[in-house]
Order: sequence, then structure tokens, then C-alpha cells
Amino acid sequence: MKIGNREFCIKEHTYVMGILNVTPDSFSDGGCWKEKDKALRHVEQMISEGMDILDIGGESTRPGYTRISTEEEIERVVPVIEAVKAHFDVPVSLDTYKSEVARAGIAAGVNMINDIWGLKADKDMAEVIAKSNAFCCLMHNRKEADYRSFLEDVKEDLAETIRLAKKAGIAEDKIILDPGVGFGKTYEQNLQIINCLEELKVFGYPLLLGCSRKSVIGLTLDLPVSEREEGTLATTVLAVTKGCSFVRVHDVEKNVRAIRMTEAILGS
Repeated sequence: MKIGNREFCIKEHTYVMGILNVTPDSFSDGGCWKEKDKALRHVEQMISEGMDILDIGGESTRPGYTRISTEEEIERVVPVIEAVKAHFDVPVSLDTYKSEVARAGIAAGVNMINDIWGLKADKDMAEVIAKSNAFCCLMHNRKEADYRSFLEDVKEDLAETIRLAKKAGIAEDKIILDPGVGFGKTYEQNLQIINCLEELKVFGYPLLLGCSRKSVIGLTLDLPVSEREEGTLATTVLAVTKGCSFVRVHDVEKNVRAIRMTEAILGS
């Protein structure tokens, strides 16, 4: 798999997607990187720590978030995308569920669209991705955590996302799936989906796990956002053992080290 100028051996290694939120209200780092110079310094730091892909987000999707306009989201992300592309040779993902934002991001140089609604929030998103030949990370999500049979319903939801992708013409080798930890799930269901990641390998696509600093960790350990690093590392180690191709994290260096150690043990 080649994303941007980078080759990814997804069956042999778990790669790190670093998070850059250019938002004032993200649950973990809101306001930290909304200034372009600070954002670029943080990207440089994450690259030095071993980041493989950068994920840029312009709208917070934390529980109870306030939706912003398409125009405002574009104004937040496009200058940062252009600056990152001008200064660094790193694959860039754009975290958005809006087709117009995706179109603007792709024009600015992004290599992947990370859609938290799995192509279901915007009817034009699948076509925008297909026409651009960009990669996509498609996440499982629901408005309510209302399931008949949790794992089977998650699989059915993801199957519908995959049908939308194929109908639009998104190439098979451009799709990554995300189980959607923290989205449309109860605390117990979040733990269950992390523990049953291998169930989603039935689709044959690479998996990305995004648990970094999320509430499932805070609730388990009774810790605030600023103290959830060890919990995140535990989920990263599990992702490696379950065969995930990517983890999406805030703290790049320590997760890179955890992956290296886990893979060394598994490969011994």
C-alpha cells in the first residue's frame, strides 16, 4: 500500500497516525495547535518521533460537539494542509465527514479522507473520494447505541459502508476500516469492540484503531484526559497483537516504542 510517497507494509507492521486538531474545542488538545506556526512545529516533532501519517481535523467530534459550517472548517484546515505539504514529506489524512471539505482538502494535497460517519453523513462523500483516487478510512458510527446483537450489527453497518464505497467506485486497495471506539457505543461496547477487533478482519481491509485519551480509558482508570497515556499504550499493544495496521494517537513517541517492543516479542 502506497499512501503519498510512503510505502506501508500493512501485513507486517502497525503504523502510527498522529493527530493534529486545529480546533478550539477538541476534548484533549483543543486550542493547542490552531495557530499555523505552532501546528507546524508540532508536526515536525511528531515526524521526529516516528509518525507515519498525519491526521488533520478542523471540527471537534467529541460528545456534544458544536457543528461548524463547511466554510469555517475549510478555512481552518486548508492553510494548515498547504503549509504541511510545503514543509514536510509526510502522508496527510483529513478528518472530515463533509464532501465539500474533503474536496477542498484533496485539492490542497491530502492523501486520505478519514470519515467518522463511514460515507453515511454526506451523500456526495463517496463520489468525491472515488474521483480523487484518495485513500479513505471509514469508521463505524451510529446516532444511538441501540443494537440487537452488537458485533453482528457493527458488521452489518460496516458492510453497508463498504457497499457505498464500492458503488461509488472507490478502489478496494484504498479502503481502511475503523471500529469507531467512542462513537455510537456504550462504555461496555467500546471495551468489547476493542477486544474483538479480529472479528472485523472478515472484510479483508486494513484496520485502524483510535482509542487515544478517549473516555473508555478515562472511565476504566478513573483518570482525566491528561493522564490517559498508559491506557492508550495498552490499547496500542492490543492493536498490534490483533493485527491492526494503524493506530491513531496523540502521543507519538511512546506509542511507536510500544509497537516496536510488542512486534519484537511477537516476532521472536
